[in-house]
Amino acid sequence: MPKMKTHRGAAKRFKLTKKGKVKRAKAFTSHILTKKSQKRKRNLRKAAIMAKGDAANMKKLLPYL
Repeated sequence: MPKMKTHRGAAKRFKLTKKGKVKRAKAFTSHILTKKSQKRKRNLRKAAIMAKGDAANMKKLLPYL
């Protein structure tokens, strides 16, 4: 079997933690920021852990990370 290729789009967007969970950025941070509260915008900056079902698909795209 040949080596698997890493999905480069996914590699730029997601990282794996030490325990193998998939880290992602939160959505809704790019525009229409005036109506969002400071607290909401501050919390959107933090990384989130991807849901279990979605994470399984991401791990197939990121075989060597």
